[in-house]
Amino acid sequence: MSRMDFRPTEEQELLRQSVRAFAEAEVRPHVREWDAAQHFPVEIVPKLAALGLLGIQLPEAYGGAGLSPIDYCICIEELARVDPGLALSVAAHNGLCGAHIARFGTEAQKARYLGPLAKGDKIGAWGLTESTSGSDAASMRTTALRDASGWVLNGAKTFTTHGRVGDVMVVMAVTDRDARSRGISAFVVERGAAGMTSGKKEDKLGMRASDTSEVRFDACRVPEDSLLGQVGHGFIDAMQILDAGRIGIAALAVGLAQGAYEAALHYAQERRAFGRPISQFQAIRWKLADNATRIEAARLLTYRAAYLKASGRRTTLESSMAKLYAGEMAVKAADDCVQIHGGYGFVKDYPAEKFFRDVKLTTIGEGTSEIQRLVIARQLLGR
Repeated sequence: MSRMDFRPTEEQELLRQSVRAFAEAEVRPHVREWDAAQHFPVEIVPKLAALGLLGIQLPEAYGGAGLSPIDYCICIEELARVDPGLALSVAAHNGLCGAHIARFGTEAQKARYLGPLAKGDKIGAWGLTESTSGSDAASMRTTALRDASGWVLNGAKTFTTHGRVGDVMVVMAVTDRDARSRGISAFVVERGAAGMTSGKKEDKLGMRASDTSEVRFDACRVPEDSLLGQVGHGFIDAMQILDAGRIGIAALAVGLAQGAYEAALHYAQERRAFGRPISQFQAIRWKLADNATRIEAARLLTYRAAYLKASGRRTTLESSMAKLYAGEMAVKAADDCVQIHGGYGFVKDYPAEKFFRDVKLTTIGEGTSEIQRLVIARQLLGR
């Protein structure tokens, strides 16, 4: 009789320990500095690459680590436990740009881009969202017109992770307005392309170590072989990338919640009131118990989606469930972390306030909670 085994393998335990040790040694000492300066830490990119964190699921044949979707979740979790902003950058680089090229690129495109992305020689970006088309991504305005020498792009993408520091960007653009979502195509555009410029850098509430900005295309000319996938399939392909990307954001939310929970637990054990640690008071103990339970539930939802992805299943329903629950659970964990810290949760000397600022993106990025509920309902009801 077969049985379900939720235990991580020895290799997965070692992977978690390795990434956690890296995050504690190389990331934690700089978290406040990077956040205050809104600094994307280019100096840590070679170290991320050396550990395989810039090509986590990319095929080994192209220089990637070739790890599984669950392994990917573990890596993102452990980075987010210390600095969600850096985890967001790693997730966007891997799960959006790198994954899109790996899944839908030609052999020549894979050979050209995946190696440099995995080695950290190039940073990846992914452009879907526009100022007037957030959740309604199919109504984008950026266009790509074919001419004798290739394609000409015009428009702008907003809220682009690595919009200023990225070297390789996957861009969605309209190639047939009348075809709506089936008239959108994807392109690989390299930094330095004539007509491609970085626009406004966003001054964000949280995740401030992750570079976010507008990217503009003004008669940006790219060669014919910049087309990524089939003409008219860009939006369809992007939705499949988002199915997997939402697993990554769910893992990020789980890791952030774990970090907030641990910070609250440590503070509750150290802080004394009325002659004893506040962890002995029922009001605190129940917050800790509830958050520990919710984190495990979110982790299992996330790993289930990752397992199904590894099995070759489409995970639209499971990815949205994991992302919805994990994001909203993480908001509660961060809120309770501040509450347990009391006044110290409101100052930057403790990590609570940063988790509180960072966490809100997990209910917005790669599809808001409202969109996740819409996706889930459509999957359940068949329309």
